[in-house]
Amino acid sequence: MDGPTRRSLHGVAELIIAGPQHRAHGTIRLRVTQGGFGGVAVPLRVEGTDLVWDGGRSPLTGTYRSLAAVAGIADPGAPDSYADTSGVGLDEEIAVDAVSAAALADWFARGDAALRAFAPDLEPVLWPEHFDLALTVDEVNYGVSPGDAGHPDPYAYVGPWTPRQGPFWNADFGALRPASELPDVTALAAFFAEGRAAER
Repeated sequence: MDGPTRRSLHGVAELIIAGPQHRAHGTIRLRVTQGGFGGVAVPLRVEGTDLVWDGGRSPLTGTYRSLAAVAGIADPGAPDSYADTSGVGLDEEIAVDAVSAAALADWFARGDAALRAFAPDLEPVLWPEHFDLALTVDEVNYGVSPGDAGHPDPYAYVGPWTPRQGPFWNADFGALRPASELPDVTALAAFFAEGRAAER
């Protein structure tokens, strides 16, 4: 998936969905939905290259401010509950490529299925700060990212709250494995299970 699409979808997640949801309902949590992602407390979601809400939908085009106006969102902008924002501004132009958007949605869907298989009693959360899908078990974060400044390609990770030693731990925050090495849900869930075993 290309960087501009990832940045634009991160901006939609943070400025259009999570920020207004937090101001109205006190939560920044997002979730994986069919073909994309959406809020947990507001009927806003991304499906492919469209923003969808109760009674309407619009292509992900224009600026974030203009898209919010089309959707009837009066207070777009990042949540005020964290400082490490995406850096996307309300007056930036949204640039979403359909192929890259589909790849991102597929990665999140596989990640969601793998996390649920790994920890069936927990609900994966799509966090708008870093645009990663994760859950926590015994002070260890397990998740998937579509890429970021440090690792531009999609990857899965295991991030213990306290440092670990051993061959599994190959990143400064814990362990990382590229999506290219995790072709399906089974492989992803196995990576999380490997991390669970390694941290004990």
